[in-house]
Amino acid sequence: MAMNPNMANREVMNLVLLDYKTKVPYMNIDFANVSTTNFTANRMYAKGGWGAPNRVGFDGERTGTLQIDTQIMPAKLFALLSGKDIAKTAKVLKREELAAGADGLELTEEPKTGTVQVFAASDDCGTPIAGVTATGKKVTATGITENQNYIVYYYLDKTTGVQSIKFDADTFPKAFEIRGEMPFKTEDEEDVMCDLTYYKAQPQATFNLAFQNTGDPTTVSITFDCYANQDGDIYEMTFEDGTV
Repeated sequence: MAMNPNMANREVMNLVLLDYKTKVPYMNIDFANVSTTNFTANRMYAKGGWGAPNRVGFDGERTGTLQIDTQIMPAKLFALLSGKDIAKTAKVLKREELAAGADGLELTEEPKTGTVQVFAASDDCGTPIAGVTATGKKVTATGITENQNYIVYYYLDKTTGVQSIKFDADTFPKAFEIRGEMPFKTEDEEDVMCDLTYYKAQPQATFNLAFQNTGDPTTVSITFDCYANQDGDIYEMTFEDGTV
């Protein structure tokens, strides 16, 4: 690579998040659509003379953000935003519409004890049928009539096959060191890899999820606030010699 070549970029950054304290990799994000880095700083002025012109500038308060936009959303991405670990158990609500047989209703899964509610199909979420008894997957009641349709609500205690992320009132995202890479291209058609370091970055707890059944797939945007580390370093860009 020639010294200080003219370069351009048309690619997103791949990121590796490392625990800020231990530097153990926490998550690889190689599926973002957009990665945006923004830095600002304040400049205050000493003024003097007629008309109060600016005479001396004082720079400080440099702050920055890294935002990633992604349509790929593994469960760990939401754990990142919650600040909590992924749980392997969960309480899940199920809804089923079933036709009654001679011996009642047959659920697809065994419900949590005491959670079954049954409604006539024509009265969904209306008046619950009284006297419901659940034994295993079988549900019976004097008000359940053979060949009639019913809506059943019940909870499951899932202990396998689930990943649950809880957002609570007093746990928030932790800080990371972020290492990124993305390719540039020179006017001489040489590919140059750019390595990026965000020395200390903490995800903002604010995010938005809009789910819809038309248009583009759902996009989630995550914004990291960039801090100075103990050495005062915030951000670094390194361009490597050689091809990608």
